[in-house]
Amino acid sequence: MKACLFVSFLFAGLTAAAQIPSPEVQIKLATLAAPAEMRDKALVYGYNQKGELVVLRKGENEMICLGDDPNQAGLSVSCYHKDLEPFMARGRELKKEGKKNDEVFTIREQEVKAGKLVMPKSPSTLYVYSAKDDQYDKTTGEVKDGYLRYVIYIPYATAESTGLPLQPSTPGMPWIMDPGTHRAHIMINPAQKN
Repeated sequence: MKACLFVSFLFAGLTAAAQIPSPEVQIKLATLAAPAEMRDKALVYGYNQKGELVVLRKGENEMICLGDDPNQAGLSVSCYHKDLEPFMARGRELKKEGKKNDEVFTIREQEVKAGKLVMPKSPSTLYVYSAKDDQYDKTTGEVKDGYLRYVIYIPYATAESTGLPLQPSTPGMPWIMDPGTHRAHIMINPAQKN
């Protein structure tokens, strides 16, 4: 019985490890979120075979890219300006501690107000690229019909200070989300193909 359990755990571990793409493929996928001219020199975080988030490639420009979480369905990668790294890193740390999204929001808001967590002084961009499971190949990094959206962080901005609506009235229209908070940001979701 013990031997059978050990083999089951070993097989589960090998299956999980097999689902993590090679570092090269992770880098290729992660950088799809960045503007083309920034991809080659972006810092890239991805996952090792133990499922731990690690630096896969050191960066030489202002862009940081985050690889796809192998424990989530579909492809979701992002790249953001290095000034957002304290905010993003703190969010990852809190989620690793088991905090839920609303707790992460509240804790970071308190830390920003207390001066413990510094937000960028000027607008900073986050790019998010996604695809469904059947739209990409984990072994080659090829993606078919991926979707790119944009987020521009402007801490404490409001609809009144930006002239942006609180929701889009037409597809692709920019709008402001979380206005008046530390993570106020402009959302730009281009219209998707049918």
